[in-house]
Formats: sequence, structure tokens, C-alpha cells
Amino acid sequence: YAWDANEEYLFKAMVAFAMRRYSSKSTTQISNVLLCNVTDRVSFWFVVTDSSKNVTTVPGSEVEAAIRMNRNRINNAFLLSDKTLQFLKITSTLSPPVEPSTPVWLIVFGVVLCLIVAGIVFLIVSGIQKHKKKNKESTERENLEEKVEVTLENGIPCEALDLKAGHINGVFAADDERFTSL
Repeated sequence: YAWDANEEYLFKAMVAFAMRRYSSKSTTQISNVLLCNVTDRVSFWFVVTDSSKNVTTVPGSEVEAAIRMNRNRINNAFLLSDKTLQFLKITSTLSPPVEPSTPVWLIVFGVVLCLIVAGIVFLIVSGIQKHKKKNKESTERENLEEKVEVTLENGIPCEALDLKAGHINGVFAADDERFTSL
């Protein structure tokens, strides 16, 4: 926007406002703020006078403190920021860096701890499932071995051979085994 007499008046009013708020006196008027060496680039220096005392200018430290205290109000009046409205010899009022409510190391520790606990739970659950599966397979094998299968051969039911103990065929068994050759 263009810097004109109205903008100069607003700047003088904001500096007078800052001085009144800082010193808690109502002696500073808009006419006490003097702008000097105003350029087209909106560059100037200013002086604040004090009409209540015989001193012609207010000390620079008081003006700096007043502007520092009311910097946000001055910036907002011109719709500018600390980067665009620069006061020489007065440090900008940057907001403090944001700190998280919990430290970063605590968040990382919590994530790592959760992963470890999840891994342990996974190993325990998979071990229990494998154990149950192994027990189920062994009981099925025992049940299959205990079953006596009856097969039909030429329409006549026959018992299956007991593979563990073997089966003795009575037809070939001799009454007297002492004569059997070895």
C-alpha cells in the first residue's frame, strides 16, 4: 500500500499509544512524535518529545522499551509482521519455540517398548498354537492306529492285520513247535 499522510498519522498515533502504555502517563500526544527523513521506500527515523519536562526528547531506551512492549499492536495496525516492519536497534518479538508436552525420547521409548511387547505376545501365542496342533496330530495318529479296520474280501468280513503285534495264522501253526526247525 502507499505510504501517505494518513499512514504517517497512524504510525505517530501508534507510537504515542505505546509511550502512554509504557509510562502510564497521558502526556504523550501525537504531536510529540516527529518523523524525519521520510523516503519513498518508507524509511525514516523518529523522535518522541516530552512537553511536560524541559527535556526536548525522551531517552531512546524508553522509546525502545515502549515499542518492544507494544510491538504486536503496532504490527497489527499496519497489517505487517516483524519481517516486514523493522525497527533498527530494537529486536523483533519472535514467539518462543513450541515444546511438545511430552519429551521426544519418551515417545520413541514407548513405541519401541510396544513393539517388543507385541513381539513377545506373538511368540507366546504362536508357540501355544503349535503345541495344540502337535497334540492334535498325535492323538489323531493314535486314534487311527487303535481303529480296527474291517475289510470285505469276497463279501466276507476280514479283520485287518495288527501291524504292531503281528498276526498268527492258525492254519500254519503247528501243535508242537519243538520240531520246527529254526
